[in-house]
Amino acid sequence: MKHLTINIPDNLNLNERETKRFLAAKMYESGKISLGQAADLAGLSKVAFAEILADYDVSLINYPPSDIIKDAAQF
Repeated sequence: MKHLTINIPDNLNLNERETKRFLAAKMYESGKISLGQAADLAGLSKVAFAEILADYDVSLINYPPSDIIKDAAQF
């Protein structure tokens, strides 16, 4: 596993757990990592991570609308 060090100003009052969860949620939202990878990064199970996505305004269903329309047309 790689380690990343980020220097955060003290006045931001960010804690490590919340920062990891936010980063994982946003990376999942952008399609950079899978749900499982994001859950691992956040230190949660897939189910627990899926349950907190709404806290970061991230949808569990992570498909562009064009893909959803294309998939729906196949039925």
